[in-house]
Amino acid sequence: MASLARFRPAVRRIPAFARAIQTSADTTQLQETIEDHSKPFTVKLHEESFRAYQCETPSLEVEVKKDELLKMYKDMQTMRRMEMAADALYKAKLIRGFCHLAIGQEAVSVGLEYGIKPEDRVITAYRCHPFAVMRGGTIKGVIAELLGRQDGMSHGKGGSMHIFTPSFFGGNGIVGAQVPVGAGIATATFALYGDGASNQGQVFEAFNMAKLWGLPAVFVCENNKYGMGTSAERSSSNTEYFTRGDKIPGLQVNGMDIIASRHAVQYARKWVTEGNGPLLMEFVTYRYGGHSMSDPGTTYRTREEVQRMRSTQDPIRGLQRYIEEWGLASEQELKQLDKDAKAEVDQAVEEAKQSPEPVAKDLWTDIYYKGTEPASMRGREREEVHYY
Repeated sequence: MASLARFRPAVRRIPAFARAIQTSADTTQLQETIEDHSKPFTVKLHEESFRAYQCETPSLEVEVKKDELLKMYKDMQTMRRMEMAADALYKAKLIRGFCHLAIGQEAVSVGLEYGIKPEDRVITAYRCHPFAVMRGGTIKGVIAELLGRQDGMSHGKGGSMHIFTPSFFGGNGIVGAQVPVGAGIATATFALYGDGASNQGQVFEAFNMAKLWGLPAVFVCENNKYGMGTSAERSSSNTEYFTRGDKIPGLQVNGMDIIASRHAVQYARKWVTEGNGPLLMEFVTYRYGGHSMSDPGTTYRTREEVQRMRSTQDPIRGLQRYIEEWGLASEQELKQLDKDAKAEVDQAVEEAKQSPEPVAKDLWTDIYYKGTEPASMRGREREEVHYY
């Protein structure tokens, strides 16, 4: 073994944040004077907002609306407040088990929702709370699920990683396992996974079958630069995840600018619904917290790095700057939206706390799809039988 160690190739060290793509949250430029706030207007994204592999990049000129930008701002604030509330509840030991938060990645979940249609399908891993709400769930339903209460979206039996709606297929706890499931449900489906799951064999198998069958699937890598406590450069020989689909075209996106995120999702949806087969999309983003609540997030990166990202590339602050500089709303009006978001989350938390815990008979429900249950189900012992 010692002799083998002498021939071990050196790991190529890449400086942190040595990215070719622009990841600032506030580099989009207004292209015209806004004379009527009720009408759409054109802005131009930074020229390095996208990188393409075997396809064209989206146009840098994007049409946006005042009302939509304000709604996206409110939604991002609300999703962050919800995750902050979950953080506090976990630290108070009211939430137990696994809990993975997406603070810092709001431009991905909210941007995705504003770029797709209600009938489209989304599936992701365990950093799933904002997607569940944006896809038709409720803040109360998410918080109650984290608390293990009956009003939870899975009736308190699924927890943080297993939350669903008719168009949101979870919340999945097995690393990478949601990607082939996403290929299987593909009807304009967005299957998300992290850079930490990108080397899973089942991910590449899903890519291959999707390309063979021309499935309308968008495989979305949320590259927040760290898989648990391991940087992307230490785990992946190719960190340009949008190029790893072999014959599947790919698109890398500035995942810190919500206008770029939404525009890229619209481009991807158009690609797959027009019969071009699958597309691989990589959002370059960043999480402020640890991998999960049990991870302080500072043993493999510096506090200065996290603070730098918070202060210079925050997606919410970036959209706030656009709205104020373009004269769409005042600072006071945005502060009111912030207060409204906090009030909405605070109310949902209090209501979730009042929900009762599941009772013993609930153990026998939600095992089978309604109407397909067998006549009876055996419990822990042979004599323990439940009849439907």
